[in-house]
Amino acid sequence: MISVGVIGLGYWGPNLVRNFNLSPRARIAWLCDVNQARLDEIGLQCPAAARTTTADDVLADAAVDAVAIATPVATHYALVRAALQAGKHVLVEKPLAGSVAEGTELLQQAAQAGRTLLVDHVFLYSPAVRKMADLVRTGEVGDILFFDSVRINLGLFQHDVNVMWDLAPHDLSIIDHLIERAPQSVVAVGASHAGNRLQDVAYLHLDYGDNLLASVHVNWLSPVKVRHFLMGGSRRSVLYNELDLSERLKVYDRGIDVSKDPKGIREVLVSYRSGDVVSPRLDTSEPLRYLVEHFAECIENGVRPVSGADQGVRIVRILEAAQQSLSEGGKRVNI
Repeated sequence: MISVGVIGLGYWGPNLVRNFNLSPRARIAWLCDVNQARLDEIGLQCPAAARTTTADDVLADAAVDAVAIATPVATHYALVRAALQAGKHVLVEKPLAGSVAEGTELLQQAAQAGRTLLVDHVFLYSPAVRKMADLVRTGEVGDILFFDSVRINLGLFQHDVNVMWDLAPHDLSIIDHLIERAPQSVVAVGASHAGNRLQDVAYLHLDYGDNLLASVHVNWLSPVKVRHFLMGGSRRSVLYNELDLSERLKVYDRGIDVSKDPKGIREVLVSYRSGDVVSPRLDTSEPLRYLVEHFAECIENGVRPVSGADQGVRIVRILEAAQQSLSEGGKRVNI
């Protein structure tokens, strides 16, 4: 079994602990958090695990094969770097790092060390996104025309990054996974309302070239929680609604058909297509469970991670460019 240390037991760490506990391929050897009370509370779920308030204790244990890092973004670079230098495989919460330079160095270090570095872009492991990828790769969607995502709710406010760095990686990683290419440019606007200079509302507009556009709206101030991800295609369109437990995915045979006007009166004719709406049956397993099992498989068999450090760097590159655009009042920034 893979011996794992979990570093960071705040919001996301306990979810990692729960799923590693459920995995038949791993055991939790260490729990680490700077908050002793939190450490003792989560420690009740892992009575056999050692506890510490210092990450160095986890990394110094030669019996530990891998670490899962769920700490603030500003700490990712130093912790991942130290873990790789200690010979550990690493699962790190998104985003990979706070800059492209840091992320690129971690990517190179993991490759040189021959260690798995997997970024917790958890939605890539959801049955809904896996089905969307199948629909794209089998041609059911046709040419992808646009993405439109809304990820809004009331809180959870972060103290070291703005709403864009906190929430947008989810949708950006899904788009990256579905089309496997980077955008050419980004425009971002946002505003801060909490007095901490961190934007709590942001809009990103991305141009992927070839008339493919994406819009990402993230918000910590919305009184309602919305999780809509819409992919528009020339043949089918797909709506992923994370909050709809019965029909998370809907495939629409609705759109337009464009043809030449045989009489030449108009240059083109646009006709509207209104067909069936299908909701595919999906597995109800937790995405994080799939991610943990995939992490174990990567370690055991040398499998290339679905959400590896290469994708992590691509997402940070978009965020860095979007931050520049935001800082410059919505200026278009090439990527």
